[in-house]
Amino acid sequence: MTTSYPAAAAPTAPDAAHPAASTTASTTARGAAPAPARRLTPLAALVAVSGISSLGMAMTLVAVPWFVLQSTGSGTSTGLVAAAEVVGLLCSAVLAGPVVDRLPVRTASVAADLLTALAISLIPLLHARDALPLPVLIALVFLVGAARGPADTSKQLLLTDAMARAGVSAERATGCVEGARRIGLMAGAPLAGLLIATVGPVRTLCADMAAMLLCAALVAVLVPAAARRPLPAADGGGAGSYGAQLRVGLGRLRRDRLLGAMTAVLLLTNALDGALNGVLYPAYGTRVLGSSALFGAMVTAVGTGALLGAALYGWAGHRMPRRAVFVGAFVLVGAVRCAALAAEPRLPVLLAVLALSGIGSGIVGPLMMSVAYERVPGDVRGRVFGLLLACALAATPLGMLGAGVVLDAWGLVAALLGTGAVYLAVTLVPLVFPVWRELDVRAAPEADAEREAPGKREECEVPGPSTAREGAPAGAP
Repeated sequence: MTTSYPAAAAPTAPDAAHPAASTTASTTARGAAPAPARRLTPLAALVAVSGISSLGMAMTLVAVPWFVLQSTGSGTSTGLVAAAEVVGLLCSAVLAGPVVDRLPVRTASVAADLLTALAISLIPLLHARDALPLPVLIALVFLVGAARGPADTSKQLLLTDAMARAGVSAERATGCVEGARRIGLMAGAPLAGLLIATVGPVRTLCADMAAMLLCAALVAVLVPAAARRPLPAADGGGAGSYGAQLRVGLGRLRRDRLLGAMTAVLLLTNALDGALNGVLYPAYGTRVLGSSALFGAMVTAVGTGALLGAALYGWAGHRMPRRAVFVGAFVLVGAVRCAALAAEPRLPVLLAVLALSGIGSGIVGPLMMSVAYERVPGDVRGRVFGLLLACALAATPLGMLGAGVVLDAWGLVAALLGTGAVYLAVTLVPLVFPVWRELDVRAAPEADAEREAPGKREECEVPGPSTAREGAPAGAP
């Protein structure tokens, strides 16, 4: 059974209070006409935002480690700076979930993007005044990560309503978002290499600042506020305190054995990815390739492959055996990539292998998001998605710090081989434990069938050609 989401037909006055009834009925016929362009606008805007934010993030991914390695030559310092952003993301992922569920989601998304832009802008500003020592850089990078957490969580929640409005499946919607993200990464890396060669790594960050400002504007103008859902009661009564709502998300995550197993694997693989992307990749660019442009080409190769992988999953993901694809994709992402880097082959061979590993990376992201959308009710998605992100990233700073220490102590090749060996062991786990068989059981998406009573809804303008008002209030979907 494939995952599908009901398309949101334009509600009449009676339907405004109960959109689920009208939207479900409107999509039962297989020959239904395509969704109007006005309905596709929010999804298209979120896809564009995914690509634009990734474009800026890719430039930061290249520029910041390059700046630290160039100015200090220390793998440990590079690991500290890379870990700071993840620690900020981790803290905000834990704490922001209940806040995002309580606040208007669109407002939270715009505010987080603006805060990210502000934090990034301070790096070149302070550097120009010779006031950017390593501790200050670490603090600013931490703030960037702390702002990205609620920004990502709120956009995931906005995507839920956008999928319903467009009438597309979770596989296709997340595939489009992942594809746009990979296009941004693919284009951002070589652009960063060129900018570093011309204006330097610190000024390159201005492009990321501009990207985040554009993302905030697109969400504010083109994405309608999501429907507010009532907060689930904690211990059977009332919405509960902030801590009680956080426990609701923890309880949901703890009760779902598959989500728990996925989180455990992500905990380890993200630590290894942090070591690779945050420390070992930049070290390879400086010590082996000796060129920011060639380092950008490495990241572009992975992004190109990931774009193909995301497109493949968006096209055929609903027909793929999830467990086998999950394992195979992760083997490409980890063990194959590390082995290729350690071998130091000729550049065309290296880029080809990195593109192949990128295909696996492009598949894993939308696959896991599809599973999460199926298994997590909409009224707790802010908490659960935030906690999933936090749990998955919990060990990433340790991976980055460990990679920096190993790099300084034993060298690049030893660090790459060790990372690849651990990666292979972790990604074979789904073949051993029976709970992973649930990956191949496609459940109906939870929690979008029941919608709010009229008293829970507020009106907001829907962007697009039509000026009709739709019941699209601010809040968590």
